[in-house]
Amino acid sequence: MAKDIGIDLGTANVLVHVKGKGIVLNEPSVVAIDTATNRVLAVGAEAYRMVGRTPSNIRVIRPLKGGVIADFDITEAMLTHFINRLNVKGLLTKPNILICCPTNITTIEQKAIIEAAEKSGGKNVYLEEEPKVAAVGAGLDIFQPNGNMVIDIGGGTSDIAVLSLGGIVTSSSIKTAGDKLDSDIMNYVKREHNLLIGERTGEQIKKTIGTALIPEKIENMEIRGRDMITGLPRTISITSEEVYYAMHDTLMLIVEQAKEVLEITPPELGADIINTGIVLTGGGALIRGIEQLFSDELGVPVFASPESLDSVALGTGILLENIGKKKRDKQAEPSWFRRLLQRN
Repeated sequence: MAKDIGIDLGTANVLVHVKGKGIVLNEPSVVAIDTATNRVLAVGAEAYRMVGRTPSNIRVIRPLKGGVIADFDITEAMLTHFINRLNVKGLLTKPNILICCPTNITTIEQKAIIEAAEKSGGKNVYLEEEPKVAAVGAGLDIFQPNGNMVIDIGGGTSDIAVLSLGGIVTSSSIKTAGDKLDSDIMNYVKREHNLLIGERTGEQIKKTIGTALIPEKIENMEIRGRDMITGLPRTISITSEEVYYAMHDTLMLIVEQAKEVLEITPPELGADIINTGIVLTGGGALIRGIEQLFSDELGVPVFASPESLDSVALGTGILLENIGKKKRDKQAEPSWFRRLLQRN
């Protein structure tokens, strides 16, 4: 029998939750192809190791940009590779798939995600909005008549939503998130130190010494790149204070977007949020000092989810259980009751 799966199809990483097993896959959303034959050479972690290190006949592609599919065929190939690797298909059955998307994507973009999941081996494909799933995975009870607010800072998008009674009341999704922070760091090093560094180095700097607040204790990190003047390799030292200034404007854009969502939130729900606080999820929640930054700017308690990187994938698992339960409950209804519902 096929096992139902939930997929956090992120711009930076793909996480897969298999019903009854938990999160069984967490790999970068990267595919390496041979440009001469269009053959897929590597997917996930293996392809990520090739970033910035390939010859001219090999191209490393991120098939998702801003939380949506930028290259349909490559996305399909990536999903097919992951699903086949997990061995979740039955002898004659296919798995149901719950897949997440940003809040403001178009109907065409939604259809592209569903079609890619179906072609990669899904039976029934369900689409759910990312902040809602992240809130469920972070442990929030969004099905009560209380306001809950979640800010999910991923790789390609930051999704902000206020939820109540199982639905999204107000929301916003902006294409300003982890990838933009990496780019900010790369541009800062280029501008201030005349050094060219790659995406992986930019991301490593963010993870190691990145901070959302001016650091009390300055940390240093050695980085290597290509000198823009001599063209030769060079090593420099960058400080956590420099990284703070590099990332600050982008983080403030996310803060401003959160303020806009709060401004259009109904007053009763706004009062609930003051009591319960705001939950941060996604990779951006791991940046040092980010809780304090948001709390200071929004005037509301802000907490990072303990499982911030896995919140969306964990949420898909919980929602898949509910989908399964609803199906069982429907099958358990007497036939006369089902006929009555159909008639009405």
